[in-house]
Amino acid sequence: MSVAIRKAVPDDTDAIYNMINGLSVYREAPPDAIPGVEEIRTTLFAEDTNAEAYICEIEGIVAGYAVVSQSYSTWLGRHSLNMDDLYFTPDYRGRGAGKAMLQFIAQMAVSRRCSRIEWNALEWDKSAKDFYNSIDALPLNEWVRYRLDGPALERFASQVINS
Repeated sequence: MSVAIRKAVPDDTDAIYNMINGLSVYREAPPDAIPGVEEIRTTLFAEDTNAEAYICEIEGIVAGYAVVSQSYSTWLGRHSLNMDDLYFTPDYRGRGAGKAMLQFIAQMAVSRRCSRIEWNALEWDKSAKDFYNSIDALPLNEWVRYRLDGPALERFASQVINS
């Protein structure tokens, strides 16, 4: 099996969109939960973006993708990579390509002197959790992740803060 991993380019946007759509179906997200093709192209490949997308091809066919961004840990004094997505189409799961992609990202993190890679998995996604456990990734049970988005983000951002 020939596996190739490369940095995504704007011409990959349709394939990335289709895989994001597949991921949203897998995660049981509402149909309108994902951005459109042009929004992905505009934001993911913008000059000032912190995000990087990577494509995995098996035998020349796009089989999966990952999106990472860099953050900074004040606790460690080093950068970290945050992996937003690691997704493979159903026909290409279980063939080792996901492990190859994650190892590629790990090698990138090491070469950039990053202290770690972090990502999320849904609580109910047993296959993802089993895979991550198989490579010695540890769940962060001591942290609670928070999100401020949508109308709550807009409300909070527009509040006048009395100092």
